[in-house]
Amino acid sequence: MKTHLTFTTMLRRSLIHRRGRSFSALVAMTVSAAVATALLTLYADLDAKLHKEFRSFGANIVVTAPTGSKGLPEDALARIKTAAGPDAIAAEFAYAVATTDRGTSVVVAGTDFDALRRLNASWQVDAWPTAADTNAALLGQRAANFIADERAVKLTFAGKDITLRGTGRLKTGGDEDSRIYIPTSAFHAWTDVAPTVIELQIPGGAVNVESALTRLQHELPDAKVEPVRQLVEGESRIVDKTHALMYGAVLLIALTVAVSVLATLSASVLERRRDFALMKALGGSQTQLMGMFLLEALVLALAGVAVGFVIGSAAAWIISQVNFHTASQPRIGVLPLVLLLNVLIAAMAALFPVRVLRGLQPAALLKGE
Repeated sequence: MKTHLTFTTMLRRSLIHRRGRSFSALVAMTVSAAVATALLTLYADLDAKLHKEFRSFGANIVVTAPTGSKGLPEDALARIKTAAGPDAIAAEFAYAVATTDRGTSVVVAGTDFDALRRLNASWQVDAWPTAADTNAALLGQRAANFIADERAVKLTFAGKDITLRGTGRLKTGGDEDSRIYIPTSAFHAWTDVAPTVIELQIPGGAVNVESALTRLQHELPDAKVEPVRQLVEGESRIVDKTHALMYGAVLLIALTVAVSVLATLSASVLERRRDFALMKALGGSQTQLMGMFLLEALVLALAGVAVGFVIGSAAAWIISQVNFHTASQPRIGVLPLVLLLNVLIAAMAALFPVRVLRGLQPAALLKGE
């Protein structure tokens, strides 16, 4: 009985009969595809997630009243919000140095608590005052030591007294710990001091911040508009380094997998030299032999992509959820890139074994030489 061996049958038998080496190559290809899928999926919305995280660190632009003036214009906050854009967060501050009931000087800041909370999400505050509570006081942890009774915070400024109810403490590790924050309406009625500083958080990277700076300087030419360089440059630096790290990780994994697959395919060719020599002797062309071998590597690469895409998408979802508290959804758009990467790895790994195939001498191998 004759058996007709088709190209597909030979390929299937090769993969099954040498399933140990085929499985090793498949695992390597799957790892490559999974890592590439995870990193590319995370990269797709990395900027948005990192910029969102940086927004919790506070203002990246500060607008200050001109030197010698009594404060910013009354409509400064509205004009700044318009110039900064709808996604910007802005909070205005008015400052005064008051005296506590213990006779200690302390900086008191009048502000909008809702805006302050959104602007400084990273502050450690045990209880934020509500917008409706016009008699509240938020005490810095050091400033609280200057107050005799936090339930009745008594302050004096220019001979005028005010009593506020302490609602919570804040801790930042900075100058804010030595301040007392109270509502703008209560502050203005008590001191009649106008706001002198407006802090803004502009979403996006350094380009967005620079663009907003230009608009703000044009809107308030007399005011001092400055970026918080440390925050802006730090954000840009971290985003760029994260990009470089992800590129490097993909490249390193690709090279490692290529070496692993090269070793597996090379061993497979050396084991099957007599089989290939016999096929040559029976009339198989060099192109057919090389085509079958390359197709074998390609099938492993495609299978690795199919499994690796699922694993990598799940890994990206978990990493994003744990680190950014928002899940990264699977992205079909990264599949062509992952497929291209795995095909390139398979092609590169097959180069050396293909050269071995080309150098096979059927007569010598069949004689056992």
